Amino acid sequence: MPRTTRTTRLAGAAALALAAALTLSACGSSGGGSTAAAKVTQQKDDSPYQGTKLAKNFEKPDLQLTDTSGQPYDLRQQTNGKATLLFFGYTSCPDVCPTTMGDIGVAMKALSPEDRKKINVVFVSTDPQRDTPKVLRTWLDSMGTDFVGLTGDLAKVKTAARSLGIMIEDPVVNPDGTVTSTHGAQVLAFLPSDDKAHVLYMSGTEEKTYEHDLPLLAKGVAA
Repeated sequence: MPRTTRTTRLAGAAALALAAALTLSACGSSGGGSTAAAKVTQQKDDSPYQGTKLAKNFEKPDLQLTDTSGQPYDLRQQTNGKATLLFFGYTSCPDVCPTTMGDIGVAMKALSPEDRKKINVVFVSTDPQRDTPKVLRTWLDSMGTDFVGLTGDLAKVKTAARSLGIMIEDPVVNPDGTVTSTHGAQVLAFLPSDDKAHVLYMSGTEEKTYEHDLPLLAKGVAA
């Protein structure tokens, strides 16, 4: 079976209409090398969050896929009224996906049990052919046993991501049998008050930023 070895990340900054200037570095490849952090320059505002406050608050996508237990999962219905972190990626990613989800996992563990229950962390696969429910669950369990993993129709995933200004391309099988999956690497935070995205975290966001912001998300603090 082909294996995925490289991700290229697309910023999608124009579609996001951010109140910031965004610069996104290229992903690492199977040949190794480090991935430079994305640089985010925020405009001054009164937001209590260290993540980037969005100038446009995006609706939560109308997305129905399959969760890691093999059951249907309606993103809007099953995360309604709860703070939600949403990330698109794939389990064979060599760098940005495990790093991002790992940092969120560490920050979630720093929360009180009560606050952890108030935040959904949802990972949507951009490589559903290889990311079966079982594969997703095994991969996510190393970061957060309560993280939600979703897989299914890639066309639906691409449409949902596009509505958030996140670009995803079909995985490409290379001549050597490897697969390249190209996807945006933003994490979007939806507030429980209106189920809209208010805060953005670019790839390279430090763990301490999530540790600062997650308690605010759990409490539903306005951005």
